[in-house]
Amino acid sequence: MRAADPSKTMETASPEARLGEFVADLEYENLPEEGVDTVTRAVVDTVGVTLAGTTADAGRRAATAEGIDTDTAAVGELLGVEGTDRPEAAALRVGTASHALDYDDLSWAMDGHPSVALVPGLLALAPEAGASGRDLVAAYAAGFETACAVAGPVSPAHYEAGWHATATFGTFGAAAAAANLLGLDTETTARALTVAASMPAGLKRNFGSMTKPVHAGLCARSGVTAARLASEGVTADPRAVTGEGGFWDLYGAGADPDPGALTVGTRWRLCEEGIHVKAYPCCYFTHSAIAAAAELGGAVDPGAVESVAVTASQGAADALHHADPETGLEAKFSMEYTVASGLVRDRVGLETFEPEAIDHPTVQRVRERVDFSVDDDVPYDSHGATVRVETPDGTHQRTRTDPPGTHDDPLSEERFRGKFEECAGRVLDDGATTALYDALSVLSEVEELTGALAGA
Repeated sequence: MRAADPSKTMETASPEARLGEFVADLEYENLPEEGVDTVTRAVVDTVGVTLAGTTADAGRRAATAEGIDTDTAAVGELLGVEGTDRPEAAALRVGTASHALDYDDLSWAMDGHPSVALVPGLLALAPEAGASGRDLVAAYAAGFETACAVAGPVSPAHYEAGWHATATFGTFGAAAAAANLLGLDTETTARALTVAASMPAGLKRNFGSMTKPVHAGLCARSGVTAARLASEGVTADPRAVTGEGGFWDLYGAGADPDPGALTVGTRWRLCEEGIHVKAYPCCYFTHSAIAAAAELGGAVDPGAVESVAVTASQGAADALHHADPETGLEAKFSMEYTVASGLVRDRVGLETFEPEAIDHPTVQRVRERVDFSVDDDVPYDSHGATVRVETPDGTHQRTRTDPPGTHDDPLSEERFRGKFEECAGRVLDDGATTALYDALSVLSEVEELTGALAGA
């Protein structure tokens, strides 16, 4: 365990200080085996979707803004572990790429996407930290537990109010992860988190645009910046998260939690709520409906569909703005388009959201017959859905409580690896894809992270 600098003073009773102590002291040896496994799968999945995201518009443009040509850059530069840009800039462009396809993981413990907030900054800092795979796992765990601890007492009211939780809670997680990887002491880590309290931003209004993935890049950059500033002695109010006029007070949408609700170290959210790996590259609120539609697809002739009724939560309705999408980004936030694709297509994958796929005549015919409404009997943030299809032969209906790939019901190894190969294969040849997957799958055995990633 790393001890705090005895010359420093801190308010040891404050929730922020206790959080700083947890983050600064957390080491690989403290983690439960299940938590290590969860983080490893999250990193494998995130590296895959990030590589694919560098070929997407948002990922390309974020890289171009830093003078990087994604068509010629080496894999280490694409992932931020090589190159000449500063870690803050690398975190921004890699974070944007990691979320550009909306194929990255998420956790209900923070109502958002943890890995796109955590992994980009850690990769960007790995060279100067000389980080090993174990260092990355521990720092990720510190960031994940922090983001969830800040989120829990004000969720889902915060998300319901219009904030993009990935970008807001993720900022605290990114700062904690960076502080842990850089070995900051307890007092400095606590300050990094309170510096970070002035940085969260991200509006659900921008879902379906390139700015949505930029949110992930911004929070990754903010986490690195907050840790850097704190290490240089920048001060912040020690109660900037839980105090009056702090983050909870201003962003909590009336939740009004007790400061004592900010707790870490009493349980492992990594193991209890865990992380869900996406089966489809689109908004998670569509996933149960897609899976239900796919189950019906084998029994329904798309040409005979008369109507499709989909019911889901109010949270889904708030996120899914595009009934008649014109672009792939909008289609990712369309219940109508994704359900139609689930009924018509053999699979919903990256190609489903390519520009030429949007106007597929059979998909469009079914999409026009999809009616999406809110089921007021389900909780706001429920991810369940019911799909009912009417045809001349009768009614066909499926209900799913959860999407495929949840923490408690993970994707099969074959499907998980297939997703990685689908994503990384957009940048790497088959041999390099296999080598990278195999190396990351034993992340805790990687002695030098930069070399392992740069050599793919």
